[in-house]
Amino acid sequence: MNLLLVTGIGILVGCGLWLMLRPRTFELVLGLALLGYGVNLFIFAMGRATAGAAPFVGKGMAPAALARLADPLPQALVLTAIVIGFAMTALLLAIALRARYETGSDHVDGEEPADG
Repeated sequence: MNLLLVTGIGILVGCGLWLMLRPRTFELVLGLALLGYGVNLFIFAMGRATAGAAPFVGKGMAPAALARLADPLPQALVLTAIVIGFAMTALLLAIALRARYETGSDHVDGEEPADG
């Protein structure tokens, strides 16, 4: 399971970085979104997400059960990051569409490359 999680994080971050290096603005926005998803998954994985673990401490819990508690802080951080990432993606898409309208090009530098 850990290998699958690490592979998924690596693929998301790798694809995000590759798309961020592309010359088109839509690919840049998509790369930023994928990179954000990879970082969110990494933060969530650091919170020791285990099946069947209690998210809070109850009265009379055994000390052995306290070691298996799920950490709620990474979950709250990821939930907040998802909302902020969605808003950032929407804003970047609006800026990219306006830049395309103003310049007539969707390249990040505003110019089409010269052929040959």
